[in-house]
Amino acid sequence: MGYLSTSTTATIGLIHTYITLLEMYYWDKPRGLKTFGLKPDFAKQTRPLAANQGLYNGFLAAGLFWGAFHPVEEFAAQIRMFFLGCVVVAGCFGAATANRRILFVQAVPAAVSIGLIWLWG
Repeated sequence: MGYLSTSTTATIGLIHTYITLLEMYYWDKPRGLKTFGLKPDFAKQTRPLAANQGLYNGFLAAGLFWGAFHPVEEFAAQIRMFFLGCVVVAGCFGAATANRRILFVQAVPAAVSIGLIWLWG
């Protein structure tokens, strides 16, 4: 059943890759404006901040993929736990300070994946 926690971790990595692209490249484009509910002038002013945020999401994605595809399962599970924990913390903080939707897009799936690791490795 370890494949289930591995596949959920990889899926969360894909979500964070998408978030990275939105924040770094599409923040002030129609897709980013719609996704984040931004006005064009605000998006233009905050683009550097969003790119920085996107970079951090890219680091999370890289760590999640590292954990999902590391060949030594015992070490891979530790990597997944660390990066999923980071996603849970970031998702809770984002939900508390920015948008409650972040809790359900980021934190809850990561918490479910952590639960799968605890149950089946």
